Parts: sequence; structure tokens; C-alpha cells
Amino acid sequence: MEFVKLNNGVEMPVLGFGVYQTPPEDTARCVTEALAAGYRLIDTAQAYGNEEGVGAGVRASGVPRDEVFITSKVWVSNMNYERAAASIDETLAKLGTDHVDLMLLHQMMGDYPGAWRALEDAYHAGKIRTIGVSNCYPERLVDLCTLAEVPPAVNQIETHPFRQQDAAHEVMERFGVVHEAWAPFAEGKNGIFSNEVLTAIASKHGKTPAQVVLRALIQKNVVVIPKTVHPDRMTENIDVFDFELDAQDMAAFAALEDPTFPRIFDHFDVDTVSWMLGDLVKTQQLGGATLY
Repeated sequence: MEFVKLNNGVEMPVLGFGVYQTPPEDTARCVTEALAAGYRLIDTAQAYGNEEGVGAGVRASGVPRDEVFITSKVWVSNMNYERAAASIDETLAKLGTDHVDLMLLHQMMGDYPGAWRALEDAYHAGKIRTIGVSNCYPERLVDLCTLAEVPPAVNQIETHPFRQQDAAHEVMERFGVVHEAWAPFAEGKNGIFSNEVLTAIASKHGKTPAQVVLRALIQKNVVVIPKTVHPDRMTENIDVFDFELDAQDMAAFAALEDPTFPRIFDHFDVDTVSWMLGDLVKTQQLGGATLY
């Protein structure tokens, strides 16, 4: 496994295992199998509903807790100081651990500055080893990096061959934020696993198109967290450290960028944003802390 050093000195694996959309009843098994395959980064979130399974899988694996890098995320319904602080403690309880290695704000919506202060306080208290954001676009990332007491160490955004996020990546590098990719396989869309360019590169190196995607993103200094429930795919996805793509390969990969490819989750779509903020509105109506 290779690692990247975050802006506070904490080391993070460059390849991890994601559990988005993994059924809660399957999560413990999948995490245990992933750790047996060599993964040491497990990515979950409050909104995934499977934090308990992640904790159970880590414990069942026999891998020491300090060798596993666990990421979780604060959901929109907890986007103010009080609710974010309480949700961090709830996440720790569900995971069955006294700390999480990386905690992200899942979406930059609602009172995210208040939620960020809760992350900072939990960081200072030793509940979180490092803090960051997800789905944070450049203008808000610069704002947070410039004004926060503890700047974000990681930004997890949609990144795959058809949306490589080079402009956002440049901003992250400028401010010392590590770029992490969610949906590195574009959720299987656009014929990614049979793409002619990826297939040709894979044949050249004796690898699969999936392995080429992960290797290319890692070489672009992007952390990747592929998701699967199949042990053979877990083994395939982590087997990307014994080859290197040359300049010609990387140029061909870069050319796969497709401005017409629709966003998997569009944070610029009014209906999508309204739907997510609905969780926050419901929370307030049920007696949650008031925003602003």
C-alpha cells in the first residue's frame, strides 16, 4: 500500500474501500473481506446507514484498530454546531471506536460553518485525527481553507475518467488539500469497463480496465475508494501497485474527459439540492437546533 501525508502529518492510504450503497446486513462481511485483501482505508458515512457494520467488520477482521483508517461524514441534517457535535459522538458509538481517522462534511449546505467548528473542536479533543469536506467546490473550498482555524485536509468529490476534475485538483493542490475520488468507476456508466481506450491500456500492461482507472487516478495524486461486494473484485481493485502507466497511457486517459457526461449527483441542480435540504428542514420541524 502507498500513502499520502495530509496537511497535519497524518498518513492516509491512497486506495481504500467504499461502502456506499452496501446493505447494512452485508457491510461487516464486506469490510472484513476487504481488510483481509489488504485494504486499510474504509470509507463510510452517517447517511449510508452502515457505520455499525463497518465497526463490526473491523473488529471481526483481527486487524489492529490503529492500522485501519476509518472515514465517515456528517450528513446534511446535522449541519450546525450542536447537531454536528452530537452526530460525531453518535458515529463513534456506532463504529465502536474512540476516534475516527477522517471526518468530512458530506455536503456544503445549511450551517456548514457551524458544523465545521464542531469538527474542529472534536479534532482538538482527539475524537478525530483529521478533518475535511466532500462535494466542496473551489470557491467554497478556498473560503474554508482561508478562514478556518483548522483547514480541511481532504476534499472528496466525484472523479472518474469522464470527469477528471483537473481544475478543482489544481485548487486543492494550491491549498494543501488532498483530492479523493468518489465513484472512480463512474458507477459503471458510459461503458467504462469495455471502453476501447482503457481496454487497450489494460491489455498493454496485463491488467483490467478497472485497474487502469485506479492506477491512472493514483498517478494523478488522487486517492481512490472503489466499492464492491465481491471478494474477487476487492482483490482485483487493490492489485494496482505493481505497474505504472507511461506518458502515452496518461495522455490517452486524460483524453477520456467528457464535458457532456452528466454529473452522477448534481450539486448545481435546484431540485437535487432542495431534496437534500429537505432532511435539514425536517430536522428543524422535529425540534432540532435552529440554524442562523
